[in-house]
Amino acid sequence: MTDLLELLNPQQREAVTAGEGPMLVLAGPGSGKTRVLTHRIAFLIGEMGIPAHHIMAVTFTNKAAAEMRLRVEDLLGGRLDGLQIGTFHAICARLLRIEADQTPYGRDYTIYDTDDQVKLVENLLKAQNLDTKKFKPYGVLNAISAAKNELIEPDDYRSRDYFGEAVARIYPLYQRRLVESNAMDFDDLLMQTVLLFRNNIDVREKYQRRYEHILVDEFQDTNQAQYQLVRLLGEPQENVFVVGDEDQGIYAFRGADYRNVMQFRKDYPAAKVIVLAQNYRSTDTIVQAARAVIDKNKNRQPKALFSERGKGALVTIHEAYNEDEEAEYAVRAVRDLMKRKGYAYRDFAVIYRTNAQSRALEDACVRIGVPYKLVGGVGFYKRREIRDLLAYMRVVNNANDVASFTRIVNVPGRGIGEKSVQTFDQWVTGRGISYADGLEALANGEASPISGKAARSFTDFALMIRQLRELLDHDNNLLILFDEITARTEYNLYIREISDTTDQAEERLENVKALRGLIQSKKDLSLEQFLEEIALVGETDSLDAEKDAITLLTMHAAKGLEFAVVFITGVEDGLIPHSRSKIEPEEMAEERRLFYVGLTRAKDQLYLTHTFKRSLYGESSVSDPSPFLTDIPAELTDGAGVNVKDLRNRAGYKAAVTWDSTPSSRVTGGKVISFEQAKKSVTPLRFKAGMRVKHPKLGEGTVIDSQRDRDDEQVQVHFKSYGTKTFLASLAGLVILDK
Repeated sequence: MTDLLELLNPQQREAVTAGEGPMLVLAGPGSGKTRVLTHRIAFLIGEMGIPAHHIMAVTFTNKAAAEMRLRVEDLLGGRLDGLQIGTFHAICARLLRIEADQTPYGRDYTIYDTDDQVKLVENLLKAQNLDTKKFKPYGVLNAISAAKNELIEPDDYRSRDYFGEAVARIYPLYQRRLVESNAMDFDDLLMQTVLLFRNNIDVREKYQRRYEHILVDEFQDTNQAQYQLVRLLGEPQENVFVVGDEDQGIYAFRGADYRNVMQFRKDYPAAKVIVLAQNYRSTDTIVQAARAVIDKNKNRQPKALFSERGKGALVTIHEAYNEDEEAEYAVRAVRDLMKRKGYAYRDFAVIYRTNAQSRALEDACVRIGVPYKLVGGVGFYKRREIRDLLAYMRVVNNANDVASFTRIVNVPGRGIGEKSVQTFDQWVTGRGISYADGLEALANGEASPISGKAARSFTDFALMIRQLRELLDHDNNLLILFDEITARTEYNLYIREISDTTDQAEERLENVKALRGLIQSKKDLSLEQFLEEIALVGETDSLDAEKDAITLLTMHAAKGLEFAVVFITGVEDGLIPHSRSKIEPEEMAEERRLFYVGLTRAKDQLYLTHTFKRSLYGESSVSDPSPFLTDIPAELTDGAGVNVKDLRNRAGYKAAVTWDSTPSSRVTGGKVISFEQAKKSVTPLRFKAGMRVKHPKLGEGTVIDSQRDRDDEQVQVHFKSYGTKTFLASLAGLVILDK
């Protein structure tokens, strides 16, 4: 251990070798927090003599958890059986299966993904005669998720407005249906574990005794349920070691609360606090640019971030005419840097604020011939054929999984329509039995209200599920089960029937082969273990780091990743910071943190691009550079200046009003535009973000965004009682109350 400690800087060493008791490590980007966590675990085991099975380390992605385990085992020179390292959700999922008798769920419960949850909420809204256009299923689900993150149970949910009343009606029904289906959503994994610990002192003390030391990574990303889970597990010895950075708290929309870092200091007043300020990832120019941006935020502990990697290249700021030229600039710059500096495609990332911005980048990659991988596209487990086959496996594991049952009862088509499924549902509900019991009854030949061909098909389906379960019980072999499912359903033939082209069919068949290969590699797992593992796979967990392609991803998805060269596109007011963040100061602070996270992904070079004009969601308007750009000291940047307010000095403006042979001048159609003509075309908008206005029917509100709409002005206004509405200024009758 002495040799290993010599590789640490003084602050890292102090954190690793601390004694018992609570500790908060404030770790700046690229400051070696994973090294600190892994060395701390090794120190606990190797020097303090803590048995591995008495340690729990929690992080936020499966990929990070696997890397952490490998590094600890490498430090200690062997496997560490019993060491608990995993994500909050994975650890809770296993614990809830072990303690299933103490919960409302069976051990073989299913984990619903987002699509399953949205479909269930949509069905419940329709059953309650609630308009799914007014009460969007995804919005209702988000409200339920927020309640669970705050540990608010269905009967305790209180509505604050008309929308909340709908949520209050759906939440208990939604939770009841989950329990009846022996299914949990992701939020339940956390909430049910907290409730288990709160309500069962024996179970709580059992795990408190087992886990003498709790270590938590990315503590700023914890929500209330996760925070309470850590507190409950950490009692009474309070050996809680948390690593976080409030400056990188960017997941408020998921319920995360970066203020948990500050709350930790209040709840553990004796906690030792150590700041890791040395950045090992980026050049000092990138570090100081990022620091200049984040230092403008309040309610944080300042950190004197620095890097000893040298000054490095200046931050390049580039303005393009529109998003297509911006994308072409980024992709051609990638090709140029590869030639000049020997980078591979995998060394580059292009980051943006919203998924909609990827279109121009994808087009540019295809046009120029640059390979790319898109994070946040249609993931492997979201593809139709994969969802179908996994649904079969889920029903074999848990026949009460209504979402999976509904998906595959007529896939491939076997003459069972929606009406027959409703009849089956009413039949089992009326008899007070579960779906599993209903299927078993049909398999045994019992009569049901289902008539015609559907009755025979339902019985055949029930028999198939029973036989598949018997096959699994006999062989306990996932691969045999999978092959039997595809053979009995003739799924490969079905793929050719539903595919529009031969190429599409071949692609889908390749996906099925890939799933079979995955199952073959996991053949030692039980069915429930396999289904749990893939249910908990995150978006970036499956990112292929070996594929030589540039990575396109959002700022949120970029968290935890690093690249030699990073382009951040669309650095414009309204995108970053996003227009909807302008009402609340805390949302603006989060936008600044989000930009900070994007900046600190870069190791060697950083490019920030914005456009003179951008088309997004079908609308085109003149753009302004992000105000965050003005926070970066001029001496750290190279390229177009962003502190000049006069549009005449902006590169994009010059391109729009000057005739030359560059692509951006072609928008004039070959005409020379005078300055007066151009100035007239960009006359100031009447409504500005932050203005107080009054609508004749909706009352007073605040303007959050305004954009040109041909010869009119499109205005977004936030009303306290009605939410955000969009108007055409010429028709809305808005009266400006104050500017």
